[in-house]
Amino acid sequence: MSRYFRTAVLFAVVAIIGSTPGLASAAPIPAEKPKNIDLVICLDVSNSMDGLIESAKLRLWDIVNELARAKPTPDLRVALYSYGHNNYPADKGWVRKELDLTTDLDEVYAKLTALRTNGGTEYVARVTRDAIAEQKWTDKANALKVIFVCGNEPADQDKEVHLYDVAAMAKKQGVLINTIYCGANANAEAAGWRNYATQAGGSYANIDQDRARRDPVAGIKSPHDERLLELNGKLNGTYVAFGDDGAAKGANQVLQDSAAAKASPSAALARAESKANGLYRNGSWDLIDRMRDDPKFDVTKLKDEELCEEMRKLKPEERLAYLKKKAEERVAIQKEINDLSGKRAKYVAEQVKKIPKSEGEKALDEAFKGIIRDQAQAKGFEFPAAEKK
Repeated sequence: MSRYFRTAVLFAVVAIIGSTPGLASAAPIPAEKPKNIDLVICLDVSNSMDGLIESAKLRLWDIVNELARAKPTPDLRVALYSYGHNNYPADKGWVRKELDLTTDLDEVYAKLTALRTNGGTEYVARVTRDAIAEQKWTDKANALKVIFVCGNEPADQDKEVHLYDVAAMAKKQGVLINTIYCGANANAEAAGWRNYATQAGGSYANIDQDRARRDPVAGIKSPHDERLLELNGKLNGTYVAFGDDGAAKGANQVLQDSAAAKASPSAALARAESKANGLYRNGSWDLIDRMRDDPKFDVTKLKDEELCEEMRKLKPEERLAYLKKKAEERVAIQKEINDLSGKRAKYVAEQVKKIPKSEGEKALDEAFKGIIRDQAQAKGFEFPAAEKK
């Protein structure tokens, strides 16, 4: 049910636009009150971690789609850190903050796809400490605040910042630290990663960082793929940019479509599904999302220079009708994407039954999804019973 949250609210936006001359006093019809999830991803970018970075590019949208199945629909923010690159400042422990907590998933993906590996000094304690200290974590009650730190070298390399101190810091602030060790569970280094997660109240998993790149499931084509990609392009045409960076954000949306397609066809399809669910929000630059998110927002009070070219061409009295039309188009497109994504998932599941089950370590997204589902459920989220592992 929660996967249709966005469409339901957009129906409300359509109704509001159609019945209200100004939106200042209009209130959207709420579906379910969202719960907050703050997710910080810390990735090792030393020389041996190309597989990890590629896996993240391939599977980020699958992780988003997993969270979109939660009920109530989460209010998701994501931040990104990288660590272990020789070109990063030594006085920062070779740690770099790529992006603060944001709802802008396009920007998260842009930062992710720009990561490059080079280096060899990986300070797990330093990067997780910085994530805890630097981020403006939500103060909402019963929110899920979580860090995933991924790497393959000993977790205790940092002699200045100690794991047990950071673990205590995390517990004090209600942040869970989950560790993803990129290697075999029998390796000596695995114990340090496991112990750190335990100390910090989080969970541990080990993965094969290259598994996502060679996963035969990702290569399965369905009869619905071509239409889904076509709809994804049409969906972009329903966004109505405003503000100083609206045009740039709209261009970035298209750019990240291309980046996902370059990663793999399955990544592009997963991104299309993400753009039709309730976690893909662009209220900072898109008028339709903004009206959905902010019941006090009054589009009629925007100055002409704040509007996109299409809106500026219209007479003031024509603009609400234009937005209503775009909102209706988005509702229809997202509904079809959701329907076809469901059919595609069933088709792929049938094809997977024909593929011999492979042994070995988990892929990155399997570890992420398994851990965060359990932690979200502990915070009161519910997931469809049929999809439980």
